Amino acid sequence: MSSDHGHSHGAVSYTRAFAIGIALNLAFVAAEAVYGLRANSLALLADAGHNFTDVLGLLLAWGAALVSKRLPTVRRTYGVRRFSILAALGNGILLLVAICVLTWEALARFRHPEPVASGIVMWVAAAGIAVNAITALMFASGRKGDVNIRGAFLHMAADAAVSAAVVVAGLVIGITGWLWVDPAMSLVVVVVIAFGTWGLLRESVDLALDAVPRGVSPEEVEAYLRTLPGVREVHDLHIWGMSTTEAALTAHLIKPHLDDEDEFLRAVCKDLHNRFGIEHATLQIERGHGPTPCGLASAEVV
Repeated sequence: MSSDHGHSHGAVSYTRAFAIGIALNLAFVAAEAVYGLRANSLALLADAGHNFTDVLGLLLAWGAALVSKRLPTVRRTYGVRRFSILAALGNGILLLVAICVLTWEALARFRHPEPVASGIVMWVAAAGIAVNAITALMFASGRKGDVNIRGAFLHMAADAAVSAAVVVAGLVIGITGWLWVDPAMSLVVVVVIAFGTWGLLRESVDLALDAVPRGVSPEEVEAYLRTLPGVREVHDLHIWGMSTTEAALTAHLIKPHLDDEDEFLRAVCKDLHNRFGIEHATLQIERGHGPTPCGLASAEVV
């Protein structure tokens, strides 16, 4: 027997936030690239490259948020909610590529330092602080409940911090004339990107591999199911993410004495939703009688 608690799709729409964020950041990337070339600043060009990957990341996240709302079909019975997981994973991969490119360029600039127009660097980076901070604030409210939105928020917040560091680099170069500060600051950019990317990449890979979503304790879920009235045993328990915001569960419950199972299933699915945030639960009830046990009873069998 199975039951499916109704999905909750009342998440806040971030369409406007994505549109404004992409427009602001795309304009800033163009300005940063132009002035980075004029100032001969690798730090500015590195930040422009980083910001461009963030624009691509925002486009991915926005596309995922829109596509994930499509209804299920005969072929795609869960719809395309998992596209949001692929978008988060793609976001992480884009940032890894940016890390490699920026590191290579920074090391080359250490070997061959070049003069930098520190004033231009400071003013352009200062504008970046405002652009990235405004964009980050638009995603702040959704960062805890959706890894896709959290990825967008982390990128923008990190960019604001990086822009602040570039301002400092421009100031130091202007005062001291130390040209090595420019590639050194681009390596700081790399470290910031790597720090923010690791958690996003790890979580999106976990979701892509059907791991239990963060925030859901499989031990607590199993303990809850074992305490249900009449349930003697629980096996073949699986919990995975259908998207970056929705979790699903399947489990076999051994319940020797059958009562009003429809009401039992409705109550359990409601509890799973309210207590653990599991949107889609499918439960198979078994009597546990007879000489042949369930073929999926062993924890090693999938």
